[in-house]
Order: sequence, then structure tokens, then C-alpha cells
Amino acid sequence: MYANFVTSLDGRISLDAGVGCRVPGTVANPRDWRLFQELAARADCLITSGRYLRELAAGCAQDALPVGSEFTDLQQWREDQGLNPHPDVAIVSGSADFRIPATLREQGRRIWLFVPEDAATDALRRHQDAGAEVAAQFPGRRVTGRQLRETLGALGYARVYSVAGPQIAHTLVADGSLDTLFKTVRHRIIGGEPGAFETIIEGPGLENPADFRLRWLYFDPGEGPGDEQQLLRLDRVTG
Repeated sequence: MYANFVTSLDGRISLDAGVGCRVPGTVANPRDWRLFQELAARADCLITSGRYLRELAAGCAQDALPVGSEFTDLQQWREDQGLNPHPDVAIVSGSADFRIPATLREQGRRIWLFVPEDAATDALRRHQDAGAEVAAQFPGRRVTGRQLRETLGALGYARVYSVAGPQIAHTLVADGSLDTLFKTVRHRIIGGEPGAFETIIEGPGLENPADFRLRWLYFDPGEGPGDEQQLLRLDRVTG
């Protein structure tokens, strides 16, 4: 299970844009976006959230789920490996209040739901009519990283990529379920008012710190002033 984020030098992954937090244009860049797509191309299944689907339905999501239609070489690579053009999708949500876009099924993806035990029956039926399957239901409003990992593993997925936000990252990190973190650090400080930005995880303090070991580090000089960044792979220290 792996995730990635692009951050500013002062640790911001997003700023409040008035319709929720978004990766700012001062941090986002084509090379990191390509890395995001390549990481998705390696995945068997993507983890996303009900929040993302609500934003997508409202027309304010940042983009469609990868692999993007413009990355035909990555879709061809998946085909060459005997994979479907797009990874399957696991939707994690504290409620069943979202709409599943028809494009996900049209792209040939299997859609799995992780929702609360008390999720509305009519909403679940609507999602199942849209082609989704219930993978697991959990008590309360938060699934655990271990339940995600064990359930998706039992479904046969070997490489699971979280493209969700810092709350899901917290879920995965908190109980040792995130194996690898890919992090792009843009050499730029952007600031942001307290409460109006996000970092790579958001949630309660961790009972046990999560330690990671640097696997590799690349320096990307970019093509002009302000383009410098580092690309890191960090693997979770186990045991």
C-alpha cells in the first residue's frame, strides 16, 4: 500500500481555495503530475474517498481518477502487462452520501465500497445498481488501515495506491498499513493562514510515531527559476 503527495518547502500539500483545499498552482507541476500517473499505472486498485466523489459531482474536483486519458503510453504499458487500462477503485467514506460516476464502470473498473454499518440501505442499493460492490462495512465513521489492507488483499490486490487526501493517509499510517510514501518537495515556501492549509496527514496525534527509511532521493533541477524539487521514496520501518 502506497501514497504520494507534492508539498511546498514549508510542508503545505493544499491551500483553502474557497471550495475546499486544493493543491495550489504554485506547487503543482507537470513532472510531479507525471509521477502521480506512473504510480497509478503500477496499481491494481486505487483508494479514493466519498469526499472526492462529492466534489466531482459538484464540478470542483481537481481531476478525474488516473490513469488520465492523455497518458496513452501508460495505458499501453498496462495492456502490455496484461492489465486493464485503468486500476480498480475502493471508495472509503464515513457515509454512503455520494454518487458514483458512470465513467468508472465504462472504463472497466471494479468498484468496491468501504462504508459504515449503518449506511442508508437505499443509498447502498443505488450504488450497487451503479455497479459497485460492498467490500466491508465498519462500526462508527472510520475504517481502519488494517481492515482496508486485509480486505483488499483478500480480494487479490497486490499493489494498492491511495490517491485520497490526508485523512485517509492518517488512517493508513496510524496502524502501520502504509508501506511506502512517495513525496515530491518543491523548493518553494508558500505560507497559508492557520486552518487554511493541509499537510500530508490530518487527524489526531499518532500514539506511536511512524518511522520511514529513505529508499531513494532524486534532485530535479527543473527548467527555470523556482522549478527545483526533490523526489523521495520512503519505506515504512517495520518491527
